[in-house]
Amino acid sequence: EVQLVESGGGLVQPGGSLRLSCAASGFTFSYSPMRWVRQAPGKGLEWVSLINSLGASTSYAAFVKGRFTISRDNAKNTLYLQMNSLKVEDTAVYYCEELYSGSRGQGTQVTVSS
Repeated sequence: EVQLVESGGGLVQPGGSLRLSCAASGFTFSYSPMRWVRQAPGKGLEWVSLINSLGASTSYAAFVKGRFTISRDNAKNTLYLQMNSLKVEDTAVYYCEELYSGSRGQGTQVTVSS
């Protein structure tokens, strides 16, 4: 059974940083491309970033490009999202997803507010 557990969210001021983590189990993490998605209050899910199985290729939504960095540690079965220069509009629940199964974790809340 695929299990994904996100952590690292919290309350941060505009311009601040957070690092999200996603601990994966129940599948061969190193074989799976992964992505982060988010859901802001009252809005649908939107894709944030994608990384291939080896971590050699990444892509980002335009609204986070240059501010967020996705990475992974296949030895630790963990996915990361480093978020810098956070904006109020980045406030959302952030989820990690395993692309082959579509499985998603429970999410971690990120709130950007002064």
